[in-house]
Amino acid sequence: MGLLREIFTWWNGTTVGTRFYTALVGTYVGQDEFGNRYYQKNGGSRRWVIYGGYADASTIPPGWYGWIHKTVDEPPTATAYNPRAWEKPHQPNLTGTSSAYRPLGSLYNVRPQRPPSDYESWQPE
Repeated sequence: MGLLREIFTWWNGTTVGTRFYTALVGTYVGQDEFGNRYYQKNGGSRRWVIYGGYADASTIPPGWYGWIHKTVDEPPTATAYNPRAWEKPHQPNLTGTSSAYRPLGSLYNVRPQRPPSDYESWQPE
């Protein structure tokens, strides 16, 4: 089952094509705390990530995000990266789960809405 999953699905991790391309032209750059491995093409013109588990782009930490989008030239492994005070730790995308955010006016909000105490419903005469 693992080989078929690797051949036909990209969201469960790397595919056979990506693994083959990485072996041929990729240079390993580093790994982050989520198990994501970062590579660049020999010569540094292209950069990519192989996710440590489910392919979720929000698991890329800010330091690696800057490197993979070519905002900075040096990867966080080559320099001492210190996160800013406003950078928050990763939280998974909860869309489609029971823990997803549902505002008060949402039809999926299961909390019953009670009218204010000063509310009087209109009654026809």
